Amino acid sequence: MSHDDSHPSAGNRFFPGLVLGALGVVYGDIGTSPLYALREVFEDPDVLAPTRGNVLGILSLVFWALILVITVKYLVFVMRADNRGEGGILALMALIPSRLRDRRGGHWILVALGLFGAALLYGDGMITPAVSVLSAVEGLQVATHLFDPYVIAITIAILIGLFVVQRRGTAGIGAVFGPVMLLWFATLAVLGISWIVKDPHVLAAVNPVYAVRFFLENRVVGFLALGSVFLVVTGGEALYADMGHFGRKPIQIAWFALVLPALLLNYFGQGALLLHNPEAVHNPFYRMAPSWSLYPLVALAASAAVIASQAVISGAFSLTRQAVQLGYSPRVSIVHTSEEEIGQIYIPSVNWLLMLSTLGLVLGFRESTNLAGAYGVAVTATMVITTVLASVVERRVWGWRLAPVLLFTVFFLAIDLAFFGANIVKVAEGGWFPLAVGLLIYTLMSTWKKGRSILSEKLASTALPFETFIATLKPESLPRAKGTAVFMSREAGVTPPALLHNLKHNQVLHERVILLTVMTEEIPQVPREERLQVETLGKGFYSAIARYGFLESPEMPELMELCRGQGLDLKIMSTTFFLSRETLIPSRKPSLMKWREVLFALMLRNAQRPNEFFRIPANRVVELGMQVQL
Repeated sequence: MSHDDSHPSAGNRFFPGLVLGALGVVYGDIGTSPLYALREVFEDPDVLAPTRGNVLGILSLVFWALILVITVKYLVFVMRADNRGEGGILALMALIPSRLRDRRGGHWILVALGLFGAALLYGDGMITPAVSVLSAVEGLQVATHLFDPYVIAITIAILIGLFVVQRRGTAGIGAVFGPVMLLWFATLAVLGISWIVKDPHVLAAVNPVYAVRFFLENRVVGFLALGSVFLVVTGGEALYADMGHFGRKPIQIAWFALVLPALLLNYFGQGALLLHNPEAVHNPFYRMAPSWSLYPLVALAASAAVIASQAVISGAFSLTRQAVQLGYSPRVSIVHTSEEEIGQIYIPSVNWLLMLSTLGLVLGFRESTNLAGAYGVAVTATMVITTVLASVVERRVWGWRLAPVLLFTVFFLAIDLAFFGANIVKVAEGGWFPLAVGLLIYTLMSTWKKGRSILSEKLASTALPFETFIATLKPESLPRAKGTAVFMSREAGVTPPALLHNLKHNQVLHERVILLTVMTEEIPQVPREERLQVETLGKGFYSAIARYGFLESPEMPELMELCRGQGLDLKIMSTTFFLSRETLIPSRKPSLMKWREVLFALMLRNAQRPNEFFRIPANRVVELGMQVQL
């Protein structure tokens, strides 16, 4: 069940500040959808003309999409599936009991769905900055055609600046996100109202009869229009993924009090504009505004687009850290940009990869219209997967009866699959990109997880139980070096290979030997008082088991401090850390999956070195290599 009331942020932040922060981070993506959503619906007037019936039908679909998908599905149901306050597709997957994920048959299906859904979010992280910023800058073309040759250059300049400042963290610039988005949503509402008063009849579109009539009259064209209508709900996954930063209640209050009314007013205002002036179909958002306000509006829209982009970039950083901790990604360099907020991190490799991909999308597609098709495919597929995983949580974790689970799943899966079906036809127009990215990253994550599993099994098959080792050990026959040695162990109760190699080659033991095992729990954070467990094993040996959540990064200085609190007076500069470094030897057995062995070996070689990941000084580390054949 939900733990929202005990959310760590709830007690140390002023509640209205959380609501304002949610505006800036959570709703940036969905808040910029009015820039392009209705424009995409009526992109080709020869296919779907902006007649009164069609406009009211589309507005009805927009209204009910926001109500059913965002309000009911995410805010009422899915956000209850929090993993100790944290959301997101990997957190949802970790919430499912391991016995269900390990069950033959069900295991690979649930894990594969979760991994592919997570992988698709990287595609979203590449597309969102491109389509949002490009749509905002294209507003200059409404003001004057003088900027037509410079739209791409201006977009690229903004995007490069956005990715370059990531290394400074979002703590400083995050303070202005909320107020800017507050101004943005207020502007959306004002623009919408200014046109609704000219044709109040558009408000009748809240009646679902208009949506039904739209489908009956347009049939296949009407169904395909769902692909563009879906753009109004593309920020749905962000609501869930960012829940851990703000808590469920602030996100819900921001939605009902400001975001939903502002979005609806703006969409209905755009509809009134199209009824008044069908020629405005090529960019209805900017044509709602008076000519004198176009330049300030473009600047505000670009700011909102940057904020929307920042949210998905930060989400990609958080997702990568979760993947590393849960064992689906090699270790990468993670920079903590804030001492107070655990979520404030920067991952250089992910940042530059996203930047290159985003710039490539802008240069390749050149217009936001061309990118919109790619955008929908990524998010619809993720929403389908979220619905499926949520149904497992409802049944197996919450204990719902079968009938309510089927009602929830069938109803929302029908909506998700309808949107997915309308978007998948756009594969040739750009929808292939997020699918290709998702497949590539899924392959990398599944290969790493499987490779680590095989490697662990190989090492375990030759491992010596520590009880056997210490029973046969005669410390008095070995010279004891002064100081402390820490041997990293994959599994508690097993003798680390580095310890055996050190004894074999150096024939020496330190005065104190600590066997350190770092474990990742399937919860976001482990309380500090439960972080470290130290046990005396005798003969100068100690066992230390450190536990971290999937939102935390292990750090040796912190562990040394905790050791001192449990009677082990350790100083990092007088301690030697022995680490194992495996070198893989390709299997000699013929296999159709040979390429995955090569891929895994390549990922292993390029993973961040353990001393860097655990923040151990390089001059305190001794690496002992070993060869392993998969």
